[in-house]
Amino acid sequence: MLKRSLFVIFGLALGSSTAWGCVDTSAAKEQAMDIGFVDVGSDITLRRLKMQNSSPGGTVLLLHGFPETLCAWTEISRELSSDYEVHAFDWPGYGLSSRPAADQFSYSPKDYARVLGEYIKKSGIDTSKLTIYATDIGALPALLLALEDPNVAKTIIVGDFAPFNRPQYMHDRLQGLKSEPSASATLAAYKTRTGAEILDTAVRGGLPKEAQFEVSAGFKDDVSSSWSHGGMTPPDAFYHYYSHFTRDEDYLEANIGKLKTPVRVVWGEKDIYITKEMGIEFAKAINVDITLLPGIGHYPHLQSPKQTVEEIRASFR
Repeated sequence: MLKRSLFVIFGLALGSSTAWGCVDTSAAKEQAMDIGFVDVGSDITLRRLKMQNSSPGGTVLLLHGFPETLCAWTEISRELSSDYEVHAFDWPGYGLSSRPAADQFSYSPKDYARVLGEYIKKSGIDTSKLTIYATDIGALPALLLALEDPNVAKTIIVGDFAPFNRPQYMHDRLQGLKSEPSASATLAAYKTRTGAEILDTAVRGGLPKEAQFEVSAGFKDDVSSSWSHGGMTPPDAFYHYYSHFTRDEDYLEANIGKLKTPVRVVWGEKDIYITKEMGIEFAKAINVDITLLPGIGHYPHLQSPKQTVEEIRASFR
């Protein structure tokens, strides 16, 4: 209890724009969007977002990617909260969640899967009415958890991630994170830039000028102001995630036939970081169709949030 109290005090001491930067200044909206903290083990406290509904038609859990925070989901959360209970959280190493040393927590997809499972339990979510929407680094952990517990969700929607070890479908920078010495060199390059710069470059990647878009000021501020929280940056967490990535991809591929949870695959057609061919191969491996989003890059939920909302609503029909 003392650890959690100190953590919350430290988070609030950073200032309201850091702790709650993605919350609308409107009192009504601020009241509806509950952002706080939850312990999911002795070593991890997560910042989480929750929006309740008096009679929800189900629950949605939104899992962000790199270099995001839970503030990536505020617009989508508000749209969905009219019909569902909505949850999101910062992965360890991101936002205001815990950032333990790598010798205490590996930041691997497998360990993220454990964190996800603990969050669902601690939040008392009815998994029979749960849709998980997971993108980028959030998708593999969701699928690894589903291998262990097929009833973890009613539906898992995944996209724009790397389920298998396929270098030909991945951007050189991402592939370089998988082994040394290129991994350390890539991390060093990330560390020369600010969180805002990395976020801006990431969301524009591969899109023609007319398709480029801006993220909200609150989201950008949250990424920037929380970047070095706890002494570790998101690129550090990303680096450690990738050091275990091939191992956990190989585990998923070796056990893909055991995946029983219903999965939908949605992919940005213009994704240059993890190309649509990866999604096509994954969808074929689990015998489902893939939804390719024309003109959309690596971040469909940011570029076309209304489309993401519709995909999630469709999972409950």
